[in-house]
Amino acid sequence: MRRRSVHTRRRCHSLHSNYMLNRGYAYTTSSAAIPWTNPALPLSKPLPPLNPQAWQQKLNNGEINLNGVNATGSESVTLGQTLVWNRPPWIEPDSPRHFEVLFEDPHLLAVNKPSGLPTLPGGGFMENTLLRLVQKQTPNANPVHRLGRATTGIVLFAKTPQAASNLFANWNTPKIQKSTGR
Repeated sequence: MRRRSVHTRRRCHSLHSNYMLNRGYAYTTSSAAIPWTNPALPLSKPLPPLNPQAWQQKLNNGEINLNGVNATGSESVTLGQTLVWNRPPWIEPDSPRHFEVLFEDPHLLAVNKPSGLPTLPGGGFMENTLLRLVQKQTPNANPVHRLGRATTGIVLFAKTPQAASNLFANWNTPKIQKSTGR
């Protein structure tokens, strides 16, 4: 008869891929957030960070929408309008695609983030992030804090709105103590 040892085991999650083609991204802004001095901005003028050639290419490709309608560039953006420019899917930079679950209960999830994996989308990363990888396993999980891409360490996720609210309210107070482990 074989005996089974009973012990807590850490779970490791890993997804292997040489590249990741993401779903693209829609940049949305209201006209109130667009810095200009005139009451109307010609849509042919590019918005930062795009240069005039890139902006014109987006107009030509039908990737710019003004109030839900494809723009041609002849329009003027006025107060109260919504401007959306779509970035088509792109291959994201390679990054680690694994994390280790260190603790989990109905309210919290603590994972060990490897160096090289961004915590949140940004800087060319949309899908190759700890947030997206964790949410594949725990859809409602949201990070309470972040670590830089080059940093390895524990990232705490709230699994419920109540846990997130409590953690955010107390994060920078003496009620929560953080340590570097040194």
